[in-house]
Amino acid sequence: MELASILIIVGIMVIVLLMLAAVIARLYRKVGPNEALIVYGFGGTKVVKGSGKVIWPMIQQSRGLSLELMSFDVAPTQDLYTNQGVAVNVEAVAQIKVKSDPVSILTASEQFLSMEYQAMQGLIRLVMEGHLRGIVGQLTVESIVKEPEMVADRMRANVAEDMAKMGLEVVSFTIREVTDSNEYILNMGKPDVALVRRTADIAIAEAERDTAIRRAQAMREAKIAEAAAEQEKVLAESISQTAQAEAVRDLNLKQAEYERAVQEQRAQADKAYEIQASIQQQKIVAEQVRVEQVRKEGEVAVQEAEILRREKELIATVLRAAEVEKQRIETLAEAERQREVLRARGVAERTRLEGEAAAAVVRFTGQAEAEIIEAKGQSEAHAMQVKAAAFQEYNQAAILDKLLTQMPEMVRAIAEPLNRVDKITVVSTGGDGDGGTTGMNRITGDMTALVAQVPALLEALTGFKMDEMLKNVPGTQDSYKKSQTARKPSESTNQRVEAEPVAVPAEDEDVT
Repeated sequence: MELASILIIVGIMVIVLLMLAAVIARLYRKVGPNEALIVYGFGGTKVVKGSGKVIWPMIQQSRGLSLELMSFDVAPTQDLYTNQGVAVNVEAVAQIKVKSDPVSILTASEQFLSMEYQAMQGLIRLVMEGHLRGIVGQLTVESIVKEPEMVADRMRANVAEDMAKMGLEVVSFTIREVTDSNEYILNMGKPDVALVRRTADIAIAEAERDTAIRRAQAMREAKIAEAAAEQEKVLAESISQTAQAEAVRDLNLKQAEYERAVQEQRAQADKAYEIQASIQQQKIVAEQVRVEQVRKEGEVAVQEAEILRREKELIATVLRAAEVEKQRIETLAEAERQREVLRARGVAERTRLEGEAAAAVVRFTGQAEAEIIEAKGQSEAHAMQVKAAAFQEYNQAAILDKLLTQMPEMVRAIAEPLNRVDKITVVSTGGDGDGGTTGMNRITGDMTALVAQVPALLEALTGFKMDEMLKNVPGTQDSYKKSQTARKPSESTNQRVEAEPVAVPAEDEDVT
């Protein structure tokens, strides 16, 4: 029983202690680092910060005071006037807090402990705007705009005393915007902007000028290097083309020498033939010269008369105009000559340079060709010598052979006019009185008669009778006798045919 009583008493005491601890815990107020606890009542007013304290009910009372930073805009609704009389609107941002020392906390608690936050902020804003108005009235617009930090420092210095009386401090004050309704600030920056733009334009122009100068210098150096390279190239080409021209010159000299030797041999061979041919030709030419001389003398007389007439006519009509035209043509010709000389010099220089480039190839090719030409020329010369020796031994049979081989060409020349006739209209009266020599038969008969006269023409030109030459050719004597026997009747027939009259067409017949 005693043990049970003891346990009950102990349990009751534990419960009482726990209840006492719970009551004390409820009475204990803890204060964070961002606030202060103002305890007033029994024992006076005390400030508790960053710790805790038991607030005894009925004898003590406590209220918290925030020590956090307060940020609000300072923007007066009315314009502020500077010492220049310019109305400006200044908008700023201020950060204010209660000082951390107990005296300032007590001072702030005296003034703001029971006040609403909005009311406290409005009161502080009125104070700040009043000081801001006073500071702006002492400054110019330029200093406010260009030195906002100076305005903020003055603001903090002027407001500090009033804020200390309320237990507050200004942590920061920042000018956010300065405006005016007269565009004073906007126009104030234009001279500086223009100056900056002018400076920038000058800098850009100088940079472009320096760039252009350096670009021109670089281009000049590149052109100089390019010209030097081109000169070296032209010099090398000139040297090469000079060598080629020398090779071509040597080749041409050697070819000319070979050609001269060949021509000498060929001339010697041709000369022998020409001597024999000239002997026969001289007789023909002599007769022709006599006939031609008579004809020329008549023509000369006519031409001399015509020349005298034309001379007088030219002197009267053409000579004076011709002199003027001559002067103009001479002037144009001189200009053209100068141009052609310059062009020819350029072409010659270019040709010389091009020739030198191909000389090396032409030299070796030309040497081989020269050797071939030399061998060919020697062969041709030998052939011409053999031919000349053969001409020396020509007899009447060889001459007859030449005449007979040329006879087809003479017959072809005689018949050549018929090839140029487009159309032949034959008009014949018919009948047997013509002996069968009318129409186309008459044309063929006339051609046959012309061909039959070729041997007589050759005898008249050369002076050699063909029948005598045929008679002296060995192996043709028997054939010659037979042809003479057969020829006699035909000659009589031909004479009879030639004696027959030619048919004359009637007046109404057309011959074309």
